[in-house]
Amino acid sequence: MTAQPNSPEARDIAYHLHGYTDARKHDEAGPLVIARGDGIYVEDIHGNRYIEAMAGLWSVALGFSEPRLVAAATKQMSTLPFYHSFTHKSHGAVIDLAEKLVTMAPVPMSKVFFTNSGSEANDTAMKLIWYRSNSLGQPQRKKIISRMRGYHGVTIASASLTGLPNNHRSFDLPIANVLHTSSPHHYKEAKPGESEEDFATRLAEDLEALIQREGPDTIAAFFGEPVMGAGGVVVPPRTYWQKIQAVLTRYDILLVADEVICGFGRTGKMFGSQTYDMKPDMMIMSKQLSSSYLPISALMINEKVYGPIADESHRIGTLGHGFTAGGHPVAAAVALETLKIIDERGLVAHAAEVGARMQTGLRRFADHPLIGEVRGVGLIAAIELVADKETRKGLDPVGKLGGLVNGLLQKNGVISRNMGDALAFCPPLIITATEIDDLLSRLGRALDEAASQLELK
Repeated sequence: MTAQPNSPEARDIAYHLHGYTDARKHDEAGPLVIARGDGIYVEDIHGNRYIEAMAGLWSVALGFSEPRLVAAATKQMSTLPFYHSFTHKSHGAVIDLAEKLVTMAPVPMSKVFFTNSGSEANDTAMKLIWYRSNSLGQPQRKKIISRMRGYHGVTIASASLTGLPNNHRSFDLPIANVLHTSSPHHYKEAKPGESEEDFATRLAEDLEALIQREGPDTIAAFFGEPVMGAGGVVVPPRTYWQKIQAVLTRYDILLVADEVICGFGRTGKMFGSQTYDMKPDMMIMSKQLSSSYLPISALMINEKVYGPIADESHRIGTLGHGFTAGGHPVAAAVALETLKIIDERGLVAHAAEVGARMQTGLRRFADHPLIGEVRGVGLIAAIELVADKETRKGLDPVGKLGGLVNGLLQKNGVISRNMGDALAFCPPLIITATEIDDLLSRLGRALDEAASQLELK
């Protein structure tokens, strides 16, 4: 599909690709075209200024105008604008970045494989897990478990891991050997009167029952986000990861921590795995790794994973996997500078501090007639919108209430994202206490306007 920029045809294509069924009906409504950014703010082509409360796509850690990242990219571009990591070759930026990430890892890690997105990194993890099973003489151990409402990307393999129906419908997904276990959302999935600890126990029992049904010797790995992002900012219930890991250890199943959203300070620790005492064998990283100024992602693996992969590659004579732009020198240089800035400015501790302010402020809305639940940790949170607190239901269809409040919030100068009827908040790590208060004030106005429209008190 091709069209001239800004033409009606171009808008039709954009609408179609983003899910609208009748593009012209939405011609007045969008898209919102962003022209520039500054700190936590972005500005559209009409000069309207917004707090970017989603940090783009959970990702712009350092805001939209960090000159040091521009300088790092410019410097690298002027010395080595591109090189690859194929055929026993490499370059300084990617070597330095790999060494940096291994030293930062919350548990011992051995090697780093670079890709261009979280989807590619999760896809690569799946391939290497299968490769490892073959090396170990366990060709039957190929099944992978993820969770309902989990999000791991949109390639054929990573979209299969994703536990969201709209990422499967009409795509002939999920593929074989990908299984899904229960979502850890206590508010929506717990039985009446079930405590968080009891709910976590039941989910661990669900996982073990699935493993037993499928055959423990057929299960290779379990993929999970420390905190679910696109599935609605689902914070694990107390004792959840402790109990899930006990099951995985019992059956020698690898744990893959998808840190694409949680990594590099988002939860108030450097990694979400630290926040929840996870001990992953593999870690997926992207987004805040470069503050999303350039595409880059990374897969870290421990020696338990690496050893058999190396053995199989020696046997075959090659590891037949890689991407032209994986570990791109300019992206690697920007990632290194991003990590340096996060460290120098103490942004992980800052995220914990201002994140606590955001969490407390959001919980002040708990009694609002439209709020069913407030959840989150650090600088990531969500409010669950309801039209009836007793039944915990929104409007029909699901997402109508979320869309209403999200639209009003945008009119009040805040860009958020509704995932069904959950409204997410994930601002840049650089946000200040004053800016948090401003964000909360605008949210309050939007909620009151929505309640007034719906005649709720």
